[in-house]
Amino acid sequence: MHFLDQAKIYIRSGAGGPGAVSFRREKYVEYGGPDGGNGGKGGDIIFESVPGLNTLIDFRYAQHFKASRGGHGMGKDRTGAAAPDLVIPVPVGTQIISDEDGETVLADFTEVGQRVTLLEGGIGGRGNASYKTSTNRAPRQHQPGMPGEEMYVWLRLKLLADVGLVGLPNAGKSTFLNAVSNARSKVGEYAFTTLVPKLGVVRHKNREFVLADIPGLIAGAADGAGIGDRFLGHIERCRVLVHLIDIGGVDPVEAMRIVEDELEAYGGDLEGKPRLVALNKIDISGRELAGDYARELKAAGAEEVFPISGATGEGMEALLDAVLTYLPAKTTTERPDGEVEEARDEKPWSPL
Repeated sequence: MHFLDQAKIYIRSGAGGPGAVSFRREKYVEYGGPDGGNGGKGGDIIFESVPGLNTLIDFRYAQHFKASRGGHGMGKDRTGAAAPDLVIPVPVGTQIISDEDGETVLADFTEVGQRVTLLEGGIGGRGNASYKTSTNRAPRQHQPGMPGEEMYVWLRLKLLADVGLVGLPNAGKSTFLNAVSNARSKVGEYAFTTLVPKLGVVRHKNREFVLADIPGLIAGAADGAGIGDRFLGHIERCRVLVHLIDIGGVDPVEAMRIVEDELEAYGGDLEGKPRLVALNKIDISGRELAGDYARELKAAGAEEVFPISGATGEGMEALLDAVLTYLPAKTTTERPDGEVEEARDEKPWSPL
């Protein structure tokens, strides 16, 4: 399935049905009087967050959504049928943004089953029966239905994840995601192997949480350089960030500084989120060099540094143990229906 995290659509609620002009016609009733009914209400435009969706790709092919108009009023004081509401399903994490300024959030879907009525249908028009008075016994007035509302909106998807994975391109994030979760992300020895965000469910020590991997960041990403800036919004809702650094790449301290600067420049409270720094690929460099780099990173401001290898799994237990300390009792995917496995006796984690 293709990934799409923003789309512009046109929505219009239904107009109300017109009222009827009708007069009672019965045998032996010479002056039956007006009996035209009112028109029915037009359909509303409703957005609903549903499970099973994690992309807005459907809105690439369907971009106009129009609710039906209400039914016409009829004789014998019959009110027109109300039009059905148009319910538009969206993934959890979707925001509806006003097209006028591109910033105003009209709705934010953070839970499954959340419904928001964005546009209301028009009210049905009055039939001539409602115009009858003591002085106007045979009115022929009626009202057309009220028009529906219309607007353009932007849909923007911010994936719901508990933990965000950040780092420079080719830091080993996809390998890490594949190693700890059920994801199958593409791995390659070149920058920007990952072009769209990836999600994986991690199960560790009776716990379960969602891990999000976004394309690698480069200097100037917050200003549009590279492709990572577009996807930083997907980790805004994360509770903790895991910063992966390639121990065999550029200077680890410089790598940390580049990513930290971009997170701060982007905003969205990313700079204030807890960070766990992981020195990746120690299977190539060794733990001794990792220890030297860990001390340098701590001197540069890192609170916790973990030497790991996404390829061999070395050091992963300690890192995942630390991640759990930042998560609530119930995460995005966990349900209160019992534990999934028995807890194992593990040594307590201890960062370098």
